[in-house]
Amino acid sequence: MSRTKYRVSRNAAEEGPRIGALLRLAWQRIRGRIYSGVRADGYDDLNPAHVALFRYEGLHGQRPTQLAESMQITKQSVNDLIRHLERCGYAESRSDPKDKRARLVYLTPRGRQLEAAVQKHAREAESELEGELGRDRLQEFLSTLRQISGLSS
Repeated sequence: MSRTKYRVSRNAAEEGPRIGALLRLAWQRIRGRIYSGVRADGYDDLNPAHVALFRYEGLHGQRPTQLAESMQITKQSVNDLIRHLERCGYAESRSDPKDKRARLVYLTPRGRQLEAAVQKHAREAESELEGELGRDRLQEFLSTLRQISGLSS
């Protein structure tokens, strides 16, 4: 088996992070802000991976396999996260009425409160960005992200 060495050219290293890395770094910053806010609200029995389950698409009514696919993590990892949420009273799993072999995740009232807290801190993080960038630049940035994500018409 041959080993191929990849060298980063000096020019590439000097250019700095590429768009994928910049998007990841931006997401990590926002995710950290949301997590800090959630912990400050008293949800100290969760780690950032648990909070990440409460993202845009939501967790309620989804199959663990759908969550794993959309988060790009293993089914085992998602199931571990969900079991923790169940033990802490945030979620429960029920049989899928359309396929008794599958499970669906449902939020409990406590889970709905957590979901609201995550959304509140996401809005606050966005508001902080607006303060840094200005309203026009943030709106242009959001428009660009929607276009890149295929969400704009």
